[in-house]
Amino acid sequence: MDTATMIRALEILQKESKKWQVPIVTLVAERTNDPFRVLISTLLSLRTKDEVTTESSRRLFARATTPNELMRLTAAEIRTLIYPVGFYKRKAENLIRVSSLLLDRHQGRVPDTLDELLLLPGVGRKTANLVLTLGFGKPGICVDTHVHRISNRLGYVNTKTPEKTEFALREKLPPEWWIPINDILVAFGQALCKPVSPWCSLCQVRDLCEKHNVERSR
Repeated sequence: MDTATMIRALEILQKESKKWQVPIVTLVAERTNDPFRVLISTLLSLRTKDEVTTESSRRLFARATTPNELMRLTAAEIRTLIYPVGFYKRKAENLIRVSSLLLDRHQGRVPDTLDELLLLPGVGRKTANLVLTLGFGKPGICVDTHVHRISNRLGYVNTKTPEKTEFALREKLPPEWWIPINDILVAFGQALCKPVSPWCSLCQVRDLCEKHNVERSR
């Protein structure tokens, strides 16, 4: 798939995505415009379904929306508030450590550079890019399992890991699509382009897709 075809696919999927569920972190960004809440909700979302992240974030933000407020909670209180997100015990500890570092090193503010974000506990490239793009509106490409899988399935990249997909997309994809691609492909992946047996019969870009590694579909 060449870049012109990829952009055509993204344009179609962007229109279609209005029918699908918006990723929870995007909703948080749209509602609050707060990098701290984007960071925390992203950390909670790792290895967790969106509906679980939504409720866990709602409970936590009802008690704490700043590093100072979160530090007033005990690890046990945070565990109770965020359960049943995946690895909730480890995430509770990370949230405390992240808040402490933000207060000690950044005057309670979330840093707005990739290098500084990657120094925070539990923050990888996916989380850092999501905070940069949704929290600060800075250029970046957030690549999760959906973006990695679908970019390869479409035939636009040929990569083995999300990190390699990020760098491949940075080289090929025009910058105006760097931020939107995550929302589009995450919603697409959750609704139709499943890891196993995707809904190709319902897909509006099936004629553009090269269907790499699709053994069966519906």
